[in-house]
Amino acid sequence: MQTRKLGKSGLEVSALGLGCMRMSHDEYPIPDKQEMIAFLHKAVERGITFFDTAESLRPVHQRRTGGEALAPFHGKVVIAPSLDTTLTPRRERIWVV
Repeated sequence: MQTRKLGKSGLEVSALGLGCMRMSHDEYPIPDKQEMIAFLHKAVERGITFFDTAESLRPVHQRRTGGEALAPFHGKVVIAPSLDTTLTPRRERIWVV
C-alpha cells in the first residue's frame, strides 16, 4: 500500500483511507457491531491505516465500536477526529474539533 504524509503532522498514512460514516447511522438497519469490527480489522490487514470518522463518531455506540475495533492497532492507525460546525455570535460558521 502506498503511503502519504498527513499534512504537517508528520504522520504517515495509507494513500487510501476508509470513510466510516455509514457504519453507525443513516442506514437502516444499523450494521451489526461484530460485522463492523471484522470489517475494520480486514481493512487494517489490507494496509488501510487512515480512518475518516468525522460524522460516524457522533453516536456513542460508534465511538465504542470504532475504539474497540482499532484498539489492537494502537500506534499503527490514524483516526480523523470528529468535527462539527457552530455559529459565532456574528453568525459565521466555524469548525469545532
